[in-house]
Amino acid sequence: MRIVVQRVSEARVTVADDVVGAIGPGLLLLVAVGPADTAASVAALAAKVARLRIFPDDAGKMNRSALASGAAILVVSQFTLYGDLRKGTRPSFAGAAPPEVAAPLIAQCAATLRALGLTVAEGRFGAHMQVALVNDGPVTLILDG
Repeated sequence: MRIVVQRVSEARVTVADDVVGAIGPGLLLLVAVGPADTAASVAALAAKVARLRIFPDDAGKMNRSALASGAAILVVSQFTLYGDLRKGTRPSFAGAAPPEVAAPLIAQCAATLRALGLTVAEGRFGAHMQVALVNDGPVTLILDG
């Protein structure tokens, strides 16, 4: 699994002019599933995201997690994170899991975050989505698991 984590002031996902998911302050997660990912690896990485200390404490230091700060999460599937450009200029997505494997694991990622007590919004798997965000910081991290 590969996740791009962006700390945001706000973010939303639109499909065909309808907002399908939106959050205020929190984390936008762009999530891709690889063919070797399992329910256990997804749960572990989602738990790590919830505990990342990337929100400011009272002294302004990045020392609080999404859990501690009450941040919301927006989960957006993005298989293109596994795009391989080592050969040529057209990306190969052979490193991404097929949709029938990826969809339930993306849903599990969101469910794990909810089970930890976070407010979670989602994009729509397989849809052409438009993602709008205000990156806060900017803070952007890449997690591989």
